[in-house]
Amino acid sequence: MLDGAAVKAFVADGFVRVEGAFSREVAGECREIIWRDLGADPGDPGTWPRTVAARAGYGDPPFLAAGDTPRLRAAFDGLVGEGRWLPRADLGGFVIRFPGDEPAVVDGWHVDVSFPGRDSGPRDYMTWRANVRSRDRALLMFFLFSDVGEDDAPTRLRAGSHLDVARVLEPEGEDGLDARELARRAEAASGHRPIVHAMGRAGDVYLCHPFLVHAGRPNRGRRPRFLGQPKLAPAVPLRLDRPDGAYSPVEAAIRMGLGRD
Repeated sequence: MLDGAAVKAFVADGFVRVEGAFSREVAGECREIIWRDLGADPGDPGTWPRTVAARAGYGDPPFLAAGDTPRLRAAFDGLVGEGRWLPRADLGGFVIRFPGDEPAVVDGWHVDVSFPGRDSGPRDYMTWRANVRSRDRALLMFFLFSDVGEDDAPTRLRAGSHLDVARVLEPEGEDGLDARELARRAEAASGHRPIVHAMGRAGDVYLCHPFLVHAGRPNRGRRPRFLGQPKLAPAVPLRLDRPDGAYSPVEAAIRMGLGRD
């Protein structure tokens, strides 16, 4: 379970690192499956794909084990609220970054969107949207399946930027903003925020506020970086007007950004 200091840091900074959220052994089993699916040999860089490879929908037992540990369940309860989040049937999308200086589309500052627009196609992600109630997303998560140091393409996080994004989204109502417009406004609104790199050991998980502004970066190290980036979906819509005041830390952070607390 997260202690009070960790929850307070999550509300203020927009993220918390859960060390050893799942075992290094499980992380290794997951990497073996991904290597197999890539058709690449971890010991032979000549077989590695280009600098970025993406995979999605892993529901194999090791992935399910990584995403469903007592430490993570307790952290979800602490940040989203007991009974307010849905267990995952898989670990969603993976981004594997191999050594090289080639940039990727995810290297720009952005906020992950969470629901389709009225005219969105199922894979037309840039037209998907986010709104101030964070419809369909309770947490943004980064699962480290390999050790990630400063040179190993750690995700960049703008600490505190979720507060700026709440203010950007509030005037846009239930429709919110699409991915491109939200990225443009979020980058401008959060440029003053300090940058933190999501580094750690295989088995660590960064639990992030859905509005956290983040960006990738090239892998300038010597080893591939394996990162899972699933969302945690809410079981019930987030609420910013609870009569009993029983706000989750995710909701409390949005209210803080809007100046309601």
